[in-house]
This record gives sequence, C-alpha cells and structure tokens, in this order.
Amino acid sequence: MEVRIGIKHSPRELSFETESTAEEVRGQIESAIGQDSALLALSDTKGRQYLVDTESIAYIELGGESGRKVGFIS
Repeated sequence: MEVRIGIKHSPRELSFETESTAEEVRGQIESAIGQDSALLALSDTKGRQYLVDTESIAYIELGGESGRKVGFIS
C-alpha cells in the first residue's frame, strides 16, 4: 500500500510503500496524534523508518492495495 504524507510549509510530500494495511497505518496515526506524541513513526517495505513531526502533518493519503505493474501501458 502507498502512503503519502504532506508536510506543512514544504512543497514536497513524503511517499513510500508499506506492507501494513490502511487500517493499521490509520491506527498508528490516530494513536500518535491522540496521545500528543511529538513524532509519528512509520516503516516501509525495505525496512526504513520515517519519523514525522505530528504538528507538521498537513494531510495523509492512504493508497489502495495494488501490485506492481509489469510491461507497457498505453
């Protein structure tokens, strides 16, 4: 699943693939914000961790479950 996080005052967004479901990621986000945590910690499919300041989050987009596309698309 693809996760995109928009950061306030930044023209770019943080985008990565994770093996977690949308419900799991949403639970982590709601837990971090609900407990007034300073950081939101998420990890991608390659084992890298992303720490995001919860006060700097503008939006979060959770993509659907999709496999890799192979070949040419017209």
